[in-house]
Amino acid sequence: MSLSAVLLAAGSSPSPTPSESPTVTVPTLQDAQESATNAASWVEENWSTWLAIGLRVLLILVIAGILRVVVRRAITKLIDRMNRTVQAVDGTALGGLLVNAERRRQRSQAIGSVLRSVASFLILGTAGLMVLGTFEINLAPLLASAGVAGVAIGFGARNLVTDFLSGVFMILEDQYGVGDQIDAGVATGEVIEVGLRVTKLRGDNGEIWYVRNGEVKRIGNLSQGWATAGVDVTVKATEDLDKVKATLDEVADKMGKEEPWNELLWSPIEVLGLDSVLLDSMVVRVSAKTMPGKSLTVERELRWRIKRAFDAADIRIVGGATAAAEEDADADPTAAVAAPSVYANTASPQAQAATPITPAGPAAPVK
Repeated sequence: MSLSAVLLAAGSSPSPTPSESPTVTVPTLQDAQESATNAASWVEENWSTWLAIGLRVLLILVIAGILRVVVRRAITKLIDRMNRTVQAVDGTALGGLLVNAERRRQRSQAIGSVLRSVASFLILGTAGLMVLGTFEINLAPLLASAGVAGVAIGFGARNLVTDFLSGVFMILEDQYGVGDQIDAGVATGEVIEVGLRVTKLRGDNGEIWYVRNGEVKRIGNLSQGWATAGVDVTVKATEDLDKVKATLDEVADKMGKEEPWNELLWSPIEVLGLDSVLLDSMVVRVSAKTMPGKSLTVERELRWRIKRAFDAADIRIVGGATAAAEEDADADPTAAVAAPSVYANTASPQAQAATPITPAGPAAPVK
């Protein structure tokens, strides 16, 4: 190769310098057309899959929404039917004695709220998992994480979960309701509000007790079914039993025919007989079934009537410290004083005879 050819080649392709910028390649119309063709082919290949996934998701959401509405309406109708039944019974005479409308209303509302919440959670939760499965998302890690989080939350809020579950079962089993007089162990009083976590009680002195449902280990309901009014009458052991029984029967018969005691008494007042017999007294037991929560009222009225009837019949009621005090009042006040002793008088022969003999002095010497 000649030198002129080498120089010509070097001049035609000079070496680049650092100050020169690289050449930018401008896409041509043919390149843009190829990209659009590839995108269109990719969409054409996958649009059916997208459409199927979208329709499947839409179908899941529609079915979940319809099922949720149907279940919630069914629960609402069931609760309304329970309320109508209570209102129908409440209009009768028997319903006035057996049914507490406010208690039934609150219980039905609480049950309906719990059932609707549980139904919504189950339906929407299942629909959400199905939607995630439609997008081919691996649910195993999600379910594992949810399980761990649920265990951690349950352990941290175990008292809250215990209170909630206890309240749910308490309401479902109708253990007590508004207006009931209960003994919850930690507190005693009238139920004024029933919740899923806390029950409010009104104490005898007007105080309000907030009792957590999870802390209640046993419940004594004094307002369900019927109550028992029992009165013990203590009389002298010398009283005529036939007279005492006849007087009590007269009081019971008269009280059972008067208003409003004839409604509060659910059985005739019975004289059960002698409950105990002591040396100076005997106890006669009187009992009757009453409306729930009205036993104390009936007992007070029955004691009042028995006392007046016994006073009119000249039958003496005794008992406890009162009887002992009356016996002391009737006794001779000098009976407990000891007789004077003859030894109290030093000049009496008995006192002188009991005086010790003083020893004689030494005898004088004989001269």
